[in-house]
Amino acid sequence: MSMDAAAAHHHLPLLLLLLAAAAPLVLVLGATHPADQAFLDDLRKSLTNPDALGWPASGGDACGPPAWPHVSCDRSGRVLNLDLKNAGLAGTLPPSLASLAALQDLSLQGNSLSGPLPSFRGMAALRRAYLNDNDFDAIPADFFDGLTDLLDVSLADNPRLNATQGGWALPPSLAASAQQLQTLSLDNCSLAGAVPPFLGAMASLQNLTLSYNRLSGPLPPSFNASGLQRLWLNNQLGDDAKLSGTLDVVATMTSLQELWLHGNDFSGPVPDAIADCADIYTLRLNGNQLVGLLPPGLAAMPRLQELKLDNNDLLGPVPPVKAPNFTFSGNGFCAPNPGDACAPDVMALLLFLAGVQYPARLVASWSGNNPCAGWLGVTCVQGKVSVLNLPGYGLNGTISHSLGNVSTLTDVKLSGNNLVGRVPDSLARLSSLQKLDLSMNDLSGPLPAFSPSVTVNVTGNLNFNSTAAAAAPGAQPNTASPRSPGGPGGSRGVNTAPAAVPGTNGKKASSAVLLGTTIPVAVSVVALVSVGAMFLCKKRASMPPQAASVVVHPRDSSDPDNLAKIVVATNDGSSGTSQGNTHSGSSSLTGGDVHMIEAGNFVIAVQVLRGATKNFAQENVLGRGGFGVVYKGELHDGTMIAVKRMEAVAVSNKALDEFQAEIAVLTKVRHRNLVSILGYAIEGNERLLVYEYMPNGALSKHLFHWKQFELEPLSWKKRLNIALDVARGMEYLHNLGHHRFIHRDLKSANILLGDDFRAKVSDFGLMKDAPDGNFSVATRLAGTFGYLAPEYAVTGKISTKADVFSFGVVLLELITGTTAIDDTRVGEGEETRHLAYWFSQIRKDEEKLRAAIDPTLDLDAAEETFESISVIAELAGHCTAREPSQRPDMGHAVNVLVPMVEKWKPVKDEAEDYLGIDLHLPLLQMVKSWQDAEASMTDGSILSLEDSKGSIPARPAGFAESFTSADGR
Repeated sequence: MSMDAAAAHHHLPLLLLLLAAAAPLVLVLGATHPADQAFLDDLRKSLTNPDALGWPASGGDACGPPAWPHVSCDRSGRVLNLDLKNAGLAGTLPPSLASLAALQDLSLQGNSLSGPLPSFRGMAALRRAYLNDNDFDAIPADFFDGLTDLLDVSLADNPRLNATQGGWALPPSLAASAQQLQTLSLDNCSLAGAVPPFLGAMASLQNLTLSYNRLSGPLPPSFNASGLQRLWLNNQLGDDAKLSGTLDVVATMTSLQELWLHGNDFSGPVPDAIADCADIYTLRLNGNQLVGLLPPGLAAMPRLQELKLDNNDLLGPVPPVKAPNFTFSGNGFCAPNPGDACAPDVMALLLFLAGVQYPARLVASWSGNNPCAGWLGVTCVQGKVSVLNLPGYGLNGTISHSLGNVSTLTDVKLSGNNLVGRVPDSLARLSSLQKLDLSMNDLSGPLPAFSPSVTVNVTGNLNFNSTAAAAAPGAQPNTASPRSPGGPGGSRGVNTAPAAVPGTNGKKASSAVLLGTTIPVAVSVVALVSVGAMFLCKKRASMPPQAASVVVHPRDSSDPDNLAKIVVATNDGSSGTSQGNTHSGSSSLTGGDVHMIEAGNFVIAVQVLRGATKNFAQENVLGRGGFGVVYKGELHDGTMIAVKRMEAVAVSNKALDEFQAEIAVLTKVRHRNLVSILGYAIEGNERLLVYEYMPNGALSKHLFHWKQFELEPLSWKKRLNIALDVARGMEYLHNLGHHRFIHRDLKSANILLGDDFRAKVSDFGLMKDAPDGNFSVATRLAGTFGYLAPEYAVTGKISTKADVFSFGVVLLELITGTTAIDDTRVGEGEETRHLAYWFSQIRKDEEKLRAAIDPTLDLDAAEETFESISVIAELAGHCTAREPSQRPDMGHAVNVLVPMVEKWKPVKDEAEDYLGIDLHLPLLQMVKSWQDAEASMTDGSILSLEDSKGSIPARPAGFAESFTSADGR
C-alpha cells in the first residue's frame, strides 16, 4: 500500500462520518418552514404583478432546491433574506410578514407597494429593513415593538403614511427595543410634531435623516453631545411652523460629519462652538432666519467641503472659508468677498447689536458696510456716526464695550429697554460724547467716570449703585426714580412712585437732576397725570359699547378708487355703512346712517376679527406670510374673509413698512386679478390686514402638495387660465394702472385661487414704484430665492423685468409641477437646483422636455396638449432669460396666452323666448310685451305663468319710461 493510499485509508472513517452528517442537510434545505412558505405564498397573491417576482408559477419550496430568486434561507428552512428592491412590484404587503421569525434583511425599496404596512412586532432577528420609495399609506402603532437586533431601517419617501390623520409620530417603543439602531431614515414620510427627545439619547444611532416632513419646534436638549454623524432635518413642509430655535444644541455634537438644516426657521446666531465639530464636511444652513456675525472658526474647519449660508439675516464680514462649495448670497454681509473686512464703525455697531441679542427690527436694517445708509436708529453728520437713538426698542442683553470704538458719537439714547450689566468704561473715553441716556433699564453700577461735559441719565435702573454713581466726578446721574410700569415702548418718562422730598421721612433726602427737572416738579406732574387718568377712566365708562361686528363688502365698480364700504352692526341690532368723513347721510339700512370712509383710513376693530377667526384658532390657519399667519374668518352675515396677523415678534420696521405698503396699495391698485385688501386693524402690537377670501388657497398647494391635501391635480386648461390671470394682473401693475409698480415677490405661494380656480396675485408688501421706461432702480434685496432675477440678486437694481423673470419661473412650475429650488434636481453644477437654469438646458430637446413635464398632465390624451406646453415653455424661456433686455414685457405674455386659452362660445338654445317674450323682437316691442304680461297678473293669470316659467322678477321703477322718454314719445 502506498503512502497516499495509507493516508486515505487512515482518514476514511472521518470522511464517512462527514458524509453521514451532510446527508440530512440536503433534505432540510428542500423543506421551507411552513410559516415562511405561507407568507411567501400570501405575498404572491397580494401583488397585482406577481410575475415580477420571478418565482416558479407551479409553486414549490422557496428554499429549494433550487431556491427561489431573491430568497435566501438557513439550513433549517427559515428565510433569512428577502431581496426584492427595484423589482417593479405593485400591490400590498400581507399582514403575515411578522411570521418570518428568522428574517434578518428585508429589501423592498424602489417599488410601488401601497396600502398599510404590516406590523413588524416581534421580529427579533431583523437587522435591516428597507421599505423606502413606495406608497404605503398607514403604519401601525406597534410597528417597532420587539425589534431588538435592528441596525438600519428606512421608510423614506412614503409621503402618504398616515397623511389623512395629519401624519404620525415615532413611538417611544423604538428606543426601548432597538437599542442597537445605527441608521434611521424617515425622510418624506409624513412625520409630524416635535422631534422625539429619545432619539438624542440613543447611543448607537449614527445616521438620522428626517427631511421633508412636518416637524416643528426646537431640537430637544437630549441631543446635546449626541454621537450622531449624519443629521438631516432640512425642508420641513409645515405651512405655519417648521423646525426652529437656536443652533446651540447641534454645536455640541462634535461627531457630526453631515449637518443639513436648510429650509427651516432656525434663528439666532451661528454658535462659535460649531467650529469644534471638526469632522463636518457638509454644512447646509441656508433658508433659515439665522442672524448676526459668523464665527471666524468656520474658516478653520479642516474637512469642510460644502457650506451653504444663503438667505438668512447674517451680517458683518464673510469668513475666508476654504470649502470648494461655499455660497452665502441673500444676507446682509458688509463685503462681497470672503476675507474682506468691515468698516471700523460697522464692526463696532454690529458687536453692539450682538450684545443686545440681534433684535429683528435692527437686523433687518443694519446690513451692508455703511451705517449712514439708512440704518435704523443711526444718525450721521458729514458721513460720520453721530447719534445712536434706540429708546424703547425692546433691547435685551448688555451694552458692548465696542460702542466706545465709534469715536464720533455725540449722543447715545438707550432708555426704556431691558439692558442689564454694567455701563462699559469705554463709553467714558468717547471724546465727542455729550449725552448718554440709559434710563429705565436694569443696569447696575458703579458708573464710569465721565467728563463733566457729559450729561448722563440712569434713572429707573433699580439695581444701580447710586452712591457710587453720584461719586463719579462731573457726572449728573439720576437714580432716584424707579422704573415706571409698561413694557418697552410704553410710557416710561413719568415717575409713578412718590420720591423722597427734603424734610420728609423718606429714605432719600436729595433732589436728583433729571435733565434739568427736579423730583418735586415730577411729583406734581404725576399728580396731574393721575387726575387725568381718573377722568379718562370715567369718560370711557360712560361711553356706549363698541360695535359688535363689522361686515366688509367689496367695493362697487362705480365707487371712486379710494373708497370702500363697510356695514357696522351695533349691539342694539341696528346697522349701517360708513363712508368718508361724513357724519350724516340717508338711512338706507335698518335705521343706521350711511357714511363713507377713505380706504386709507379703513379701520376694523380687532375684536371683530377675533370673533370672525374664533380668536385666531389653529383650525382657521390658511398659511404663513412673510411676517405672520393668515387666518380664515367668517363675519356675522356669512361673509368669508382672510386675515393676515403680523406676529408680535415681527413688528419691526421692516414688517411695519410692508404693512403700511399693503395699505397704501389699497388706494392705488384695483384689478380682478389682484387680491383685494378690504381693511386693516391696529391695536397695541396687533397689526391685521383683511383680504377677500380665496377658497382654493395658494397655487403652490395645488402644484406641489396636492397629494398631501388629497386634491385633484390641476389640468393643463386650468394652468393656462391661471397663467393668463397672473399675466393680466402683472400687466396691470406694470403698465395699466394710475401708478406703475414692481411686485418684487411674485411666486406660486402668492398666487391665490378662487372657487372657480381663477387666479389673483397677492401680497403687496414688497411692491415698489416702477421707474419710467425700462430703467432700473436700486433697492434693498427682497423677494424669494429661486424667483429672483439674476441682475437683481447680484446688483440690487430692479425693473419690471425682474417680475417678468419671476413670472417665467411660475410658468415653469406650471409645466413641470416642481419647485423653483430643488436640491435633488438631477444635473451638473450648483445652478441645477434652480428650475430656471435647469429648464434652459433641456427645453430645446423634445425628448427631455417631454420627460420634464408634470406627469399628472396626460400627454397621450391629446397631442395638442404637448404643442400648447411647448409654446408656453418657449415663453417661459424668454421670460427667464439672463439678460433683462432679452425678456418680453407682460403685455407680450398676455398676447401669447390669450389664444392658448379656450374661447367662450355661445350654446345653441332651442328655446326662442324668455318668460314668454321673443328676444329676437325689437327692444321697444319686447318692453311692451313685458308690460302687457305684468298687467295680466292682476287678473290671476300670474298663477299659470309661474307654473310654466317660474316667478317673474319685479320690474325696476321707471324701466319702461326710460325707453319711451328717450325719443320724446
